[in-house]
Amino acid sequence: MVQRSALHADVVIVGFGVAGACAALEAARAGARVVVLDRFHGGGASALSGGVVYAGGGTRQQRAAGVSDTAEAMYAYLRQEVGDAVSADTLRRFCESSADLIGWLERQGVPFEGSLCPYKTSYPSNRHYLYYSGSEAAGGFRDIAPPAPRGHRAKGRGTSGKVLFSALAAAVRGTGIQVLTQTRARELVLDADGRVCAVDCERLGGAAGRVHRLLGRVAAKPGMYLPKLARLLHRAVERLEQRYAEPVRIHADRAVVLAAGGFVANRAMMRRFAPAYRGGLPLGTRGDDGSGIRLGQGVGGALGKMDRVSAWRFISPPSAMLGGVLVDQRGQRIGDESRYGAAHGRALVEAPGGRGWLLIDQRLRQQAKDQLRSQTVWFQRLQAHYLLATAATGRTLDAVAAKAGVDADALRATVDDYNEAARTGKPDPAGKPEEFVQSLEQPPFALLDVSIRPRPAYPCPMLTLGGLLVDEDTGGVRSEQGGTIPGLFAAGRTAVGVCSNSYISGLSLADCVFSGRRAGLNSAKGLTDADT
Repeated sequence: MVQRSALHADVVIVGFGVAGACAALEAARAGARVVVLDRFHGGGASALSGGVVYAGGGTRQQRAAGVSDTAEAMYAYLRQEVGDAVSADTLRRFCESSADLIGWLERQGVPFEGSLCPYKTSYPSNRHYLYYSGSEAAGGFRDIAPPAPRGHRAKGRGTSGKVLFSALAAAVRGTGIQVLTQTRARELVLDADGRVCAVDCERLGGAAGRVHRLLGRVAAKPGMYLPKLARLLHRAVERLEQRYAEPVRIHADRAVVLAAGGFVANRAMMRRFAPAYRGGLPLGTRGDDGSGIRLGQGVGGALGKMDRVSAWRFISPPSAMLGGVLVDQRGQRIGDESRYGAAHGRALVEAPGGRGWLLIDQRLRQQAKDQLRSQTVWFQRLQAHYLLATAATGRTLDAVAAKAGVDADALRATVDDYNEAARTGKPDPAGKPEEFVQSLEQPPFALLDVSIRPRPAYPCPMLTLGGLLVDEDTGGVRSEQGGTIPGLFAAGRTAVGVCSNSYISGLSLADCVFSGRRAGLNSAKGLTDADT
């Protein structure tokens, strides 16, 4: 490719979401000249998210809500979720720095509040901004560590990801960092010693760039909920890039940081690494096409956890739904209904045909309807209405099972065991905490279809969790040949991180901040006063 123009920086960051913004801020404050580039307009999956950051150990918001929490309790719980995704030492650093992480975000202008949600939910309403965002209070976990609400939602109506990202983007631009949007990274350049020294890109400007930006915004949302529309718009985006984009080489005197998201929008990569997870709603933009991962691979970067995908199947709010029983096609219990929705999603993906139903009775159905207005935001309300309106119903368990195609004998046995625990106070067979166990005895019964299949009214959002393996002390990308690749770092969902084994709400964004700051600081290491 003939290079028509060139730029120079100390640190070049590929991707302008939360991870990229945090990396840029730390690199710049360490004295580096930073250039950030993004194929679209910035924000990525971060701006589309709920804006929840998982944090604990005694944050200002927890203290304001009267919540007692310690870094040790947070570590004990997360150790069960995180598994071998990162080392014990890295997870401990993550937990011990967690309260400071929220404070750092606040100093960048991100608003948080300690208004505690009084009920179990997948995402709190606009009245609450601190909640139990994982399985901390579920059976089997509360015995390991004292449960505490650690989901810190950025304060803003609707879904708060745009609030979180907008504050970080303003901080980046306020620092004087150069941000190049409509700029697509194509290839990493190595010098004679094998160090990453530049990024070859294609950039759109002028009228083509403005049209590209508009199409990218619409393709991201509402395109996220209308995949066919998103694909149509993205084809137009690619035509603009092919026709009008001009090549540019951005030199990185110190390092390149890859923070370009995951690969949930790349069908070929999903088919290769996680074929069972192709029936959900890709949670991200068309920029989540694995480009950052493939850039790293192209210079010898090693991969990890590529088969790990988070599929969300939430059954609450309304919180009354937690009193139901989640079963598969065989009528067998899937698990503790109070667990985080990704645990249900994984179980359903692995269930026969991806099929599953939530059984409720008339009493729970009425309670759920009564809670709809007070406990839900608009998209949760629509989904709950859809589930209730399309449910199979029957005066008996046999009748409702026949309508749904569930094994009736097994369903009756499952419900008998569940009801016995509810009536006698014995432990629930699936370990559900006592406060969520309610006998199901009042007809008509309903089986709400929570199967994993494409449905605009009740999608199953999915995001990829694997990526480039990194040195956990620095964020440097590990080489397939051993050691790390000089001059190359990765963060966020382009890299393996804290959430790469098991996801709970807020853990990915928290890891984006944690890993982004780590990569930014280390990418600028070694700068002298003369350099700055």
